[in-house]
Amino acid sequence: MPKYQSFQSILDNQVMIPKQLLTDYTKFGLKETELVVIMQLHRYLTEGNSFPTPEELAGSLSVSSQECSKILRSLIQKQLLTIEQQHNEQQVLNECYSLEPLWEKMFTYTTVKSPEPQEFNENIFPLFEQEFGRPLSPFEIETINIWLDEDEQSPALIKAALREAVLMSKLNFKYIDRILREWKKKGIQTVQQAREHGKQFRQGQSPKKDQSEATKKKRDISLYYNWLEEDL
Repeated sequence: MPKYQSFQSILDNQVMIPKQLLTDYTKFGLKETELVVIMQLHRYLTEGNSFPTPEELAGSLSVSSQECSKILRSLIQKQLLTIEQQHNEQQVLNECYSLEPLWEKMFTYTTVKSPEPQEFNENIFPLFEQEFGRPLSPFEIETINIWLDEDEQSPALIKAALREAVLMSKLNFKYIDRILREWKKKGIQTVQQAREHGKQFRQGQSPKKDQSEATKKKRDISLYYNWLEEDL
């Protein structure tokens, strides 16, 4: 009997994994690699590391840190993972991952349906990555999800705000957020209204700039914004 007592510490050092996660993960559109990343995230959260880096996650997996970053973005896009902010013991505001959206869906659903609007919304992310010329960070993906879910901005208006940011040579999330807030304040709800407002704004700005300088900075947008002509 004593020879088995040394294993008790191993049994005590366990991570609880919901059985439903292992049996129903495919119902939530999860792949095996995403499942394992979720399990590793859950482990880190229970150990007190609320914001593990892709490099830390990759250290316990057979995939690269770049692939881990891609999986994290995918989980956020699927609205199974969020990035929140909380104060630590020193009252410093830090970012942290939360799996609460996954647990909520897992333990409250009756019949999981594939939400068509969510699949449509995911078309936004490739457009942003194309314009920024790089993959979006988890925080940037969470920002887009906030625009969609909390601010209830339509995907079409978010795309239009991206267009305006490019036209004004201010391609950053803070500027896009300002555009969306301004449109919401003024009651702009359609792409056509956004186009007219943007056109008027740029016309009002144009006298302040030297014409030759504006010509130098002008981009050929015909290749980038054919998608704005669609009725979304």
